[in-house]
Amino acid sequence: MDLVHVALISYTPDPERTIAAAARVSVSPVTITELWERLSPERADSLLSQLLAAGHLSPFEHASFTFAIEGISRVTSHQLVRHRLASYTQQSQRYVSLKKLDYVTPATISARPELENKYHRVVEAAHELYSQMLEAGLPAEDARYVLPGAVETRLVMSMNARELMHACSLRLCLKAQWEIVGLFEMLKAEVLKVAPRLGAELNPKCYRLGYCDESVSCGLFPTREPPSAPDKAK
Repeated sequence: MDLVHVALISYTPDPERTIAAAARVSVSPVTITELWERLSPERADSLLSQLLAAGHLSPFEHASFTFAIEGISRVTSHQLVRHRLASYTQQSQRYVSLKKLDYVTPATISARPELENKYHRVVEAAHELYSQMLEAGLPAEDARYVLPGAVETRLVMSMNARELMHACSLRLCLKAQWEIVGLFEMLKAEVLKVAPRLGAELNPKCYRLGYCDESVSCGLFPTREPPSAPDKAK
């Protein structure tokens, strides 16, 4: 069983300046080339702050990031691809035979040795049956039906900055599942290396709201106070 690995393999060059320049196009009479040449890092940072404060997020779609992701479970990849404004290419269980089975074991299971042993036996028994079906000539696309959601996968994911901020607002919430929280923490760390201003905006939504909009808070921010009822005596 391998550790999760995330690498930023491609991204829009100078992504923060690209976003700022795109935003200026709509209100400036000068050419885009002139805008680009005049845009200092300090001015770009200021423009990004203005865009975020105003909720004008469409310019953030001009910067995109492509990640290589390895070692997450199929359970988590199924959650990940629900973010539809992104592109994914995932290792196929139809065309790739899994001769060696790598899979994820949740910490809650590892903490219970009597259950962990049963868990490993069941997963390994599923893989043994899978291997027997392949040896019997069954196509991998049919044998894969027996494989559990714990099986590790690898994929390439591309997201623009706006969708990445949205996805992080949900998946970095401490009430999200532990595996996908860990994945998005690693995605954020990769963005911070090349676009620190953007990376700083990859936070749970409570950072922007100033309160927790769940029914019960994790403790990071309090839940929002319900609106008080009007005083009928007045």
